Amino acid sequence: MRDTVPVDVVLVAVRAFLGGMILAHGYRKFFGGGRLPGTARWFESIGVRPGAFNAVAAASTEVGVGVLLLLGLLTPLAAAGLVSLMTVAIVTVHRRNGFFIFNHGEGIEYTLGVAVCSLVPGVLGPGRFSLDHLWGVAAWSPTLRLVLTLGLGVGAAALQLAAFYRPSRERDV
Repeated sequence: MRDTVPVDVVLVAVRAFLGGMILAHGYRKFFGGGRLPGTARWFESIGVRPGAFNAVAAASTEVGVGVLLLLGLLTPLAAAGLVSLMTVAIVTVHRRNGFFIFNHGEGIEYTLGVAVCSLVPGVLGPGRFSLDHLWGVAAWSPTLRLVLTLGLGVGAAALQLAAFYRPSRERDV
């Protein structure tokens, strides 16, 4: 039998980073800074309307995805949620600023990196130290996990953008 403990430990580390990071973003939208009203105003300013609805949806998705990744529960769906969040962030905020995050307005470097890293637990599975493993969800094939993670992630982002993204002409140029 092959020793998979090192891989399982790395998968826990990746899930912990991604889950904790996105959970903190959602928590901040609910309880920090400008809270939901401030997030709603910012969403309106970048053309994501209605801002209030999207602020609640984004914060809830971030918290939910974070908790699922931390637990290793429904990992491909959680990873798809993170891919979706990052895809929307790339399109609405970062794409016009180039690649590097240190560019004015922040480029796509960070958000693209998070989306790509989300594929690791989404496709490889959550590892042995997860609720998915305990309940047999981790037995899904890598191909199915790829389709779920990437397909649902990009598909959900496309639907969200089509339904709610209405940038002003000046901003989109």
